[in-house]
Amino acid sequence: MPPTPAATVLVTNGAVSPQAPPSAASFLDSTPGAYTTARATAAGGLLWWPRHLLRLADSARLLARFHPHLLGLAGPPPRNPFEDSLIGIEPLVNRSVRAALQEMRRSRPLRAEAGEDMALTALLRASPAEEELEVCVHLGAYLPPVFGEAGARLAVAGRGRDAAAAKYAPWARMRKSMEKMRPPGVTELLLTNDGDHILEGSITNFFVVCLREEEHPLNEPLSVEMMANEFEVQTAPLGDGILPGIMRQIVMEVCHDIGIPFREVSPSWSKRKLWEEAFVTSSLRLIQHVETVQAPILWENIESKTWADVSWEVKRFQREISKRAIQEEYDIKDLLEDSEMRFLDSEASWTGDMCMQIASINVFGKAGT
Repeated sequence: MPPTPAATVLVTNGAVSPQAPPSAASFLDSTPGAYTTARATAAGGLLWWPRHLLRLADSARLLARFHPHLLGLAGPPPRNPFEDSLIGIEPLVNRSVRAALQEMRRSRPLRAEAGEDMALTALLRASPAEEELEVCVHLGAYLPPVFGEAGARLAVAGRGRDAAAAKYAPWARMRKSMEKMRPPGVTELLLTNDGDHILEGSITNFFVVCLREEEHPLNEPLSVEMMANEFEVQTAPLGDGILPGIMRQIVMEVCHDIGIPFREVSPSWSKRKLWEEAFVTSSLRLIQHVETVQAPILWENIESKTWADVSWEVKRFQREISKRAIQEEYDIKDLLEDSEMRFLDSEASWTGDMCMQIASINVFGKAGT
């Protein structure tokens, strides 16, 4: 029986590469450029694509002005194609997206019955002559994890990114310097500049569900009725130096829409006793609950150390909350119906799923009391 063809396509300026494409990680590791990665469903939906296009254009403009080397430029270009408006960039990107999708359908259709989706990475970089915009689209099969089953295990391991407001391919190479600080079993590394205030993950945004410090003494029990007002969701603000993640913005919007208290503040490791839950988000995994977070006891000279040189403190979260999340999802559906919210397209229906996941991953009464 012949092997299944590799489920990967690479397109540059609308032309399909005749060579076997590398993995998405290898592709990003080998090229400069601003990029975005979106999830495409087997049913034909490209999740939150207008938001991805907008961030892609914003990232390219920011890099061209202040960090041109990250786009493959020797300096700020005299004629800046990256200053084009979204209207100018959108048809260039979508042409290569269409070519990639058509080639994928022709050469290796997705196995929808196995739950396969697609990971689509669109990248903008300078052409070899540095005078034009070059568009690359990498498309590959993606098998998403089942929500609530596998939790993330995080370790605080590196400092915040330069040009954090932009998403750029060289970060795939830069972040390798943190790998020596990855303890065994850790699935994602967290960034901080002071060892206390957590900014984001190396490829995710980071959130905690936190007891409001001023509201309730730690040694007093909480009733279910008190929970909705006693807790809030926290994540680092953009001004602290983080990526404006697509799913980060979706989480903020959903919390606002269904009445979950939310505050943009970098979660403080020194106040981790107040953390009841944590989760990470990305455009591929969407939302994933956290099982553990660990951090070095001492942060000094962390760049010169490996994980084995460091003494760690660990924060563990109770998995019973996530198990209850799966059991009680129907309550959120009822809540949405009571609010007369109707989702008429694929993007909106995924936002509805996000409502269920966000509300169920935390301890608020909203999750079905």
